Amino acid sequence: MQTLENIRAFYQPIQPTTQVKNSEILYQEILPTEALQSYIHCFWQLKSNYKLSYSYNYLVVADGCIDIFFDRRYTCDSTILGFCRRHIEFPIGEDFDYIGIRFLPAAFPMLFGIDAKTLSNQSHVLNSILPDFSNWIATTLQSTKSFENILTLLNSRLLERVDTQGSYLDWRFYHALILIFKEHGFLNTETDLSTNLSSRQLRRLFNFYIGTTPKEFSNVVRFQYILNATPSKQTLKNDKLYLDLGFFDQAHFIKSFKSFYGITPSKAFL
Repeated sequence: MQTLENIRAFYQPIQPTTQVKNSEILYQEILPTEALQSYIHCFWQLKSNYKLSYSYNYLVVADGCIDIFFDRRYTCDSTILGFCRRHIEFPIGEDFDYIGIRFLPAAFPMLFGIDAKTLSNQSHVLNSILPDFSNWIATTLQSTKSFENILTLLNSRLLERVDTQGSYLDWRFYHALILIFKEHGFLNTETDLSTNLSSRQLRRLFNFYIGTTPKEFSNVVRFQYILNATPSKQTLKNDKLYLDLGFFDQAHFIKSFKSFYGITPSKAFL
């Protein structure tokens, strides 16, 4: 069996749409305590600095992760968002203070025993998936508590989960996962993942731990690699990074990128 301890070294998912400078919106990501960093990419906060004159749409790009989030002032209404094969938007109103937990790929099913496939491509009321954790958020993380205090409580609660649940994966699945990260998602998932598993067995493991097939997950990893590379419009045009990553031509690249991000590369990399 294998632990998740090396995933962070190979994969750094980002949500670029919330990192655009905007005086109306505060977005920040905070690392969890060191013992949780193999499981949780970050805690995050998305907050309006004052009541907006419009309803804000929270755009989430595909990142291969599972998130739990809630408005700090209404902790009885928590949401869980599974793996998404395309971008998704949440209208969250004019005044908000959301706090989230972004689990690294495979970490949420490992810690909670929930089949990731049942969560994929949509959001769910957390109480319908993890009623005990949802009730704990509702009763413990009250709006009177500071953001820093909430993070302390989340760290403590999730550390208890790690200690009681265990944290081991089938080494063959783990090997395939790390190989996808090392190759930036550019590989043939039918022939390049030497795991001593049949394609059907490997798909079953990926569906449970990730929420999708190895191929679809690889496509998201490839997209995230492009985001992390932060190419300029000119670089994309001249260096043709998309060809190095297996896209047949620019048209296929733009179509794929837009499905994951919601806008074209030229608009994303202004």
